Amino acid sequence: MLVATTNDLPGYRIVAHVGMVRGVTVRSRSVIGNVGGAIQSLFGGTLSIYVKLAETARQEAYDLLVAHAEAAGANAILAMRYDANEIMEGITEVLAYGTAVRVEPL
Repeated sequence: MLVATTNDLPGYRIVAHVGMVRGVTVRSRSVIGNVGGAIQSLFGGTLSIYVKLAETARQEAYDLLVAHAEAAGANAILAMRYDANEIMEGITEVLAYGTAVRVEPL
């Protein structure tokens, strides 16, 4: 699956517009993660526990996005974006979305 944040894909021609696709996940911080994050924050710098949580959530949303596009018959996703919203304290929704298309090399 080709995935781009741009509106076109150099070297390829769009042969079919499949439609909008998305992948969404909702994640929460665990009690252990919160304690670990609080300890890390005392020393400053990168909070690796939260970085790992954010990366895991984005990867899961991305994987779901690609699966949705494949199920719809696409072989590429254009204008891919991420969005995140806090649903309630400690619970975050991560959304990956874009336009599914079928492309062929020029």
